[in-house]
Amino acid sequence: MPDAIVIGAGPNGLVAANMLADHGLSVVVLEAEPDPGGAVRSGELTLPGFVHDRFSSFYPLAAASPSIVDLKLEEHGLRWRRPPLPVAHPARDGSVAYIGGTVEETMACLEGFGAGDGEAWRRLMDRWTTIDDALLQALATPFPPALAGLKIARRLGYRGVVNLARFGLLPLRRLADEEFAGAGAARLVGGHALHADFSPEQPGSSMFGWVLCGLAQTVGFPVPEGGSGRLTDALVRRLESRGGTVRCGNRVARIEVRRGRAAGVTLEDGERVSAGRAILADVDAPQLYLELLDEAHVPPPVRRALQRFQFGFSTFKLDFALDGPIPWLAPDTGRAGTVHIAEDVDALTRAMTDIALRQVPAEPFLVAGQYAAADPSRMPPGKEIFWAYTHVPQHVTGDAGGDGLTGDWHGEERERFADRLQAQIEAVAPGFGDRVLARHITAPHELEAADANLKGGALNGGTAQLHQELLFRPIPGLGRSETTVAGLYLASASAWPSGGVHGACGANAARSALREGKLIQRGAAALTRRLSGEDAE
Repeated sequence: MPDAIVIGAGPNGLVAANMLADHGLSVVVLEAEPDPGGAVRSGELTLPGFVHDRFSSFYPLAAASPSIVDLKLEEHGLRWRRPPLPVAHPARDGSVAYIGGTVEETMACLEGFGAGDGEAWRRLMDRWTTIDDALLQALATPFPPALAGLKIARRLGYRGVVNLARFGLLPLRRLADEEFAGAGAARLVGGHALHADFSPEQPGSSMFGWVLCGLAQTVGFPVPEGGSGRLTDALVRRLESRGGTVRCGNRVARIEVRRGRAAGVTLEDGERVSAGRAILADVDAPQLYLELLDEAHVPPPVRRALQRFQFGFSTFKLDFALDGPIPWLAPDTGRAGTVHIAEDVDALTRAMTDIALRQVPAEPFLVAGQYAAADPSRMPPGKEIFWAYTHVPQHVTGDAGGDGLTGDWHGEERERFADRLQAQIEAVAPGFGDRVLARHITAPHELEAADANLKGGALNGGTAQLHQELLFRPIPGLGRSETTVAGLYLASASAWPSGGVHGACGANAARSALREGKLIQRGAAALTRRLSGEDAE
């Protein structure tokens, strides 16, 4: 009987398993899919010899998060590769705003869009580098991250903290009006804000955009050599070197609770696996509470709260095998690994407004990527791999593009929407279609079929909007990994600190499991259960 069971071999589950094994616990990881990795997997989708990232693709958080950095995965085969530019945002007029390899390079680019924008960028990056390590420490700490918060307060002082709080609530559009004379910097920060589904008008959009821009400027947007699956391979090899086991094709059907404590699991095929000490679940919160646990072990207030749990927008993804480099209007775009495609901040607003109205966007915002400059091992010589994804509503009521798309995402409809996305690429890279050797479409329902945590094709284990972050994640309480059942911990992106390949959700759950017997941990667990409604009825 293992000391610990980890349900799910995504990055959070594998980080948690490694931490438990580092402390001498015997660990078995049970993964439903045929291979480990969750949304960090790669393979051939289009043509032989072209290795595509099937889900997530670039990893600034993995390269910066203490939860992953401390595992020293380079000793287990991981090799990071970085393009000359982390990210670029081209427009149809042939201009491109980009984050360079140095602050000075970015400043020079942005100064060309508006006088003073270079210095404005430096101010943003100075704010970032003053507290970036403390912010990353906060990610690696169970909520609330008190020590990291004190570190930030000491460095900034009272006025600095107040200014940071205002900045944290500032909509991106307002930030652009206050700080930038030209359109380039606003495009850069705005595109990053939309990674977390924040429109330019929403409070918090500046903060999310700034964090990703800061990471791009300081650690880049690296990719694992050979494909995203190499990050997973390194996590698995490290775990196995410490005696841990990963069992794929083993779907957990139920978590068994005995005398109020998680005691084991029953697999879909009927096999029972007991756990001597803890169970950590790298599954989304509704799946854990409403599917894997018997109703008797989930207090009614928790069930009601989880029925209000909000997933993010759905994702529609394209992968291309290309016959050569992309013919960008702005040549510098070809130096970037990650590319954002939307004309300007107004276009970002229109795309998000369409989604908010449950319409398929007329001109979707694209997050895209190319690899030849960073990792030519993924494709035959002289060729290129390209991917692009966009968001669509979970439930479609109309098509802002006027083509009658319904959100069915099968047959001809998926091809027509893929053509709409490809037209967005063609607008900033005329002749792109002539380079396409093969195209692969992954619709929202196919993402969920490949990873049950991607509900409706949604990323991040639940929306990152402010009403479901911090102490509201996954439901109002303390924002911690403890659950209503002793010995059971939520280790997925549904827990603090939310989505992204940083491993911190799994690391926090592992820390809580390891400290279960300590007085402070017992108190935190008891308070979490009380606030979640265990004693409410």
